Amino acid sequence: MSNHRQLMVSRKITCNSHGEDSHYFFGWQEYERNPYDETRNPAGIIQMGLAENQLSLDLLETWLLENPRAASFMSSGTSLFRQMALFQDYRGLPAFKKALADFMGEIRGNRVKFDPNRLVLTAGATSANETLMFCLAEPGEAFLLPTPYYPGFDRDLKWRTGVEIVPIHCDSFNDFQITEGSLQKAYDDALDRKVKVKGVLVTNPSNPLGTTLSSKALKALLTFVSTKRIHLICDEIYSGTVFSPSGFTSVAEDAVLAECNVSREFVHVVCSLSKDMGVPGFRVGAIYTHNEHVLSAATKMSSFGLVSSQTQYLLSEMLSDKKFTLNYLRENRKRLRQRQKKLVSGLQKCGISCLKSNAGLFCWVNMSHLLDYPSFEAETRLWKKLLHQVGLNVSPGSSFHCSEPGWFRVCFANMSEKTLAVSLERIRSFLSKSLRGQCPQKVLTEPKKLLLYCKSSFTWSIFQPDSTQSERF
Repeated sequence: MSNHRQLMVSRKITCNSHGEDSHYFFGWQEYERNPYDETRNPAGIIQMGLAENQLSLDLLETWLLENPRAASFMSSGTSLFRQMALFQDYRGLPAFKKALADFMGEIRGNRVKFDPNRLVLTAGATSANETLMFCLAEPGEAFLLPTPYYPGFDRDLKWRTGVEIVPIHCDSFNDFQITEGSLQKAYDDALDRKVKVKGVLVTNPSNPLGTTLSSKALKALLTFVSTKRIHLICDEIYSGTVFSPSGFTSVAEDAVLAECNVSREFVHVVCSLSKDMGVPGFRVGAIYTHNEHVLSAATKMSSFGLVSSQTQYLLSEMLSDKKFTLNYLRENRKRLRQRQKKLVSGLQKCGISCLKSNAGLFCWVNMSHLLDYPSFEAETRLWKKLLHQVGLNVSPGSSFHCSEPGWFRVCFANMSEKTLAVSLERIRSFLSKSLRGQCPQKVLTEPKKLLLYCKSSFTWSIFQPDSTQSERF
């Protein structure tokens, strides 16, 4: 019977390339079974694996209260409900595309002027990235991606398109930055496998690193794609989360492309309001391209994942309010910077360091010194401890295809400041109990000494085999 049933469906839906078996998604499932709540379930799992920005939702709520006509679809005393409820041009509302293009330019310091006619609206960045795969590559062809990279790309880029991902292995010795050598190595690896490379996809700012591409790395990347005559997709959905005064350069900037002699037809930018505005539920993404073939095909394909007219109208009103957008961007960056500092300083007090970051909704946290052995199996054991014993869903580096065990992505913007404090206290308590005989005060005030304890006695303590285990560490 099972074979018969299998014959009744396509191979596409029975293949396992979706990536849902990743620890990244498993952690979410465990959280959903036992979610933390300050009053109803204070012993539950705290979600630190979701890159969601809840820090500035109050600014959006205030704008809605002050502009009730936008949410009720009223303009000059006239209801727009019927107009919004009926079919619209799948290319999108012109007013929204203009407001979105202006907002994208504002995020980038107005160093780029985006043409609304070159925007393709999609139902989030997931849809945008998949659409570009369909447009740029045949099944079996490949895109190069620097590691570590967002686990969802295994689904977004590969599952339905049949496109392959070839990793560009980046390491901690240079803060996981792309180099000419790593790019060429990945390209050669693909050729050795007789796989045709159609392009490179990067996230800038990076997910999960929380860093922006250095000028050296960006130049190496652009020179590489120009030399190889391949495409570059730059996923810039975290561009509005850059909280340092400088450091982010968009590949959409003409001066950047001109310096490396890169044709704009080979460069495509993915944008979204999910991270920059904190509205992932609105499902608003976009492709920006100067390639006429891609623009035409992606626009036609967008009919499979449209942004609702109601959403477009509401956001066009909000984004057209320049006083609001200016204040939002400034305040949101300030709040992200403050929250990131709280997480970093809290972890430092526990003897745990983070990669220096200047963007994003998360930190790339180094817990390699807490592993009982430098392996991904040991990383998984520590991750399970953190999930089931400490009650924190953090994402292990192996799910991001990191080449070094012991790194974790820890999100900080999807919770209240009080919940973050609970998370840090759980970590402190866990480490304190694991340092047998060491008082909590030492854990709090002597992080350097904690590191020494971790290397000498921590792993034996927290991974001490119980009566059912025979393995020794």
